[in-house]
Amino acid sequence: MDATRIGVGGAGTMGRGIAQGMSAMCDPAAEIGLPLTDVDTPALVIDLDAFERNLAEMAKRVSAAGVRIRPHAKTHKCAVIARQQMALGAVGVCCQKVSEAEALVRAGVPDVLVSNQVVGRRKIDRLVALAREARMGVCVDDAGNAVALGEAASAAGITLDVLVEIDVGAGRCGVAPGDEALALARGVASIDGLRFAGLQAYHGRAQHIRDYAERERAIESAASMTRATVAALARTGIECETVAGAGTGTWQFEAASGIYNELQAGSYVFMDVDYAKNLDAAGGPFADFEHSLFVYSTVMSRPARERAVLDAGLKAFATDCGMPRMADLESVVVLNASDEHAVVDLTASNANLGVGDKVRLIPGHCDPTVNLHDWYVCVRDNRVEALWPIVARGCVW
Repeated sequence: MDATRIGVGGAGTMGRGIAQGMSAMCDPAAEIGLPLTDVDTPALVIDLDAFERNLAEMAKRVSAAGVRIRPHAKTHKCAVIARQQMALGAVGVCCQKVSEAEALVRAGVPDVLVSNQVVGRRKIDRLVALAREARMGVCVDDAGNAVALGEAASAAGITLDVLVEIDVGAGRCGVAPGDEALALARGVASIDGLRFAGLQAYHGRAQHIRDYAERERAIESAASMTRATVAALARTGIECETVAGAGTGTWQFEAASGIYNELQAGSYVFMDVDYAKNLDAAGGPFADFEHSLFVYSTVMSRPARERAVLDAGLKAFATDCGMPRMADLESVVVLNASDEHAVVDLTASNANLGVGDKVRLIPGHCDPTVNLHDWYVCVRDNRVEALWPIVARGCVW
């Protein structure tokens, strides 16, 4: 692979993890300098102007709120983007899997929280090994798991930062706030090789509550439970250095809560169709950030006046949150998708789409869409400026 094809405009030096994985990656669908219209499809395209505005806007607003941001890298899975976020003030990044952390650390990201439980000796050993290369943190909600983490960390001669996860309404992982959290925090603080670093209090279910006031109430409830838990810890002399959580749909509420001090929003860098359905305080569309990620696709067939077929399907975009939306042709609707095709309805449109025409699709859900691709094709002024490897693509173990 020709290294000159990688990373104009922010890629920087390639870490060894990128280089080691290079032979397993497909070639990118473009070359630096190509006009967008010459990019092969399907391709995952970043509009650099919108993307950079999103990064700058979040950095500005988090700084003004006096809290830290540790963006979630499960969204972008890209060391280039993680380093850009840190250059704008992020203290590090989150990820969900040890393999994601391995890919990011080995590509030069120095501070990673696995905002999830890491269970099983092999995974724990890999996590501990990473702590020799970067600052690492992990979440726990089980005393036995904490003991296993401590034994591995002590044997390796390192210390792991540990956040006790509490369930503040997501109904997923986490011990109950209050006494259960206090007992687990005490246990973590007593284990050699571990450092109790605070609480993980993420309310995942709140992220896509459409109504602004209802979304705000959900976070007020989460903050109340978290605040009470922090107070209980303080009464027993346990300092809660970090209170982490928040996502793209709610970050402003956690930032204003007075209890959260480290935010984990991720999708704000790209936005997607589903997040855009959230409403703002005035009942209008959620417009804090712009769509900057697109699946670029070609019309491969026009078998009927009312129907066209694209060359991007289920292997190019996720559909768990619905079909993608046309970025530039609002009246054209993506009806359905199969492995390599998407059928679009032209009934309500005057668009004269012909075979060979190219379109931009806004993914319904950006995170799993990214995981289907090896490269970002980064475009400015309709020309390819950079190619960024998605180094943690497929890292789900």
